Amino acid sequence: MSLIFSPSPHCSPSTIFQSAGMANKGPSYGMSRQVQEKIDSKYDPELEQILVEWICRQCGSGVGRPEPGKMGFQAWLKDGCILGELINSLFAGEKPVKKTQSSPMAFKQMEQISQFLNAAEKYGVTKTDMFQTVDLWEGKDLAAVQRTLSALGSLAVTKDEGTYNGDPNWFFKKAQENKRDFSDDQLKAGKNVIGLQMGSNKGASQEGMSYGRPRQIL
Repeated sequence: MSLIFSPSPHCSPSTIFQSAGMANKGPSYGMSRQVQEKIDSKYDPELEQILVEWICRQCGSGVGRPEPGKMGFQAWLKDGCILGELINSLFAGEKPVKKTQSSPMAFKQMEQISQFLNAAEKYGVTKTDMFQTVDLWEGKDLAAVQRTLSALGSLAVTKDEGTYNGDPNWFFKKAQENKRDFSDDQLKAGKNVIGLQMGSNKGASQEGMSYGRPRQIL
């Protein structure tokens, strides 16, 4: 049986096989360890509890619950299945992730994470709020994973499309653009008003204007 993988912007085939080979790498030392410790310090245990509660409400009891802590959180989401269910639950119509299935194969897990990221971007999560596949799969930056899920929750609360399940106070509402469309006549009328407000200097001169005493040169 042959397996076909379609690369995506978030997860290239080269990244997949490099990451698969790095999955069991040993501990970091020196500067790399310091950097990793700094990244790990950004992980928020309280936010983890909110995200877990939201995902369980959004997806149902079938997703279970992770062991407390970032390692349990990573293991819970690592194969991409729960993430696929989560993003699908926010779309009222056609589901963006067509199929998710548990698999022990690294490339399949990473492909499903990538599908979630593509669907989250389609939903409205900005690229700056998006984690990278290896951030979750290799546990490189689980704080970034939290940031993406928080942005997703905020969007769901803001859109208020009836697909969000959970306490709306868990996430803040994003500021929405107040876009207005004006007709050509309205735009022309606005320009005339601006012209009158600015006044006119037609026919004006400096005659009769005084600027104080002239400077005397001795």
